[in-house]
Amino acid sequence: MQALFNSKGYHIANFNNNQLYNTSGDNIGHYLDSYQIFIDMDGKYLGEILYKNRLIFNNSSPYKSINFGMHGNYGSIGSYCNYGNCGSIGLLANYSDVNL
Repeated sequence: MQALFNSKGYHIANFNNNQLYNTSGDNIGHYLDSYQIFIDMDGKYLGEILYKNRLIFNNSSPYKSINFGMHGNYGSIGSYCNYGNCGSIGLLANYSDVNL
């Protein structure tokens, strides 16, 4: 299980077995290894990992206009602990926080 944070350091998601879950444990996306991106439940680009633990949206991603198809719902993994705040970082140009 990998905790993922936004640029402000807030815990926003968990990554486990190529699945993305919100902090309540609901499946909200999938990881595509071949592209190194996350897609949402509708198959649209959701974001990518920067700095090892930040889930960030690349505003200039070439994958934004591609629909990767639905990959199913893997249910809930349950609620995990609150990882707190891991510290704020500055965002690079063309990147923004993921809208979950």
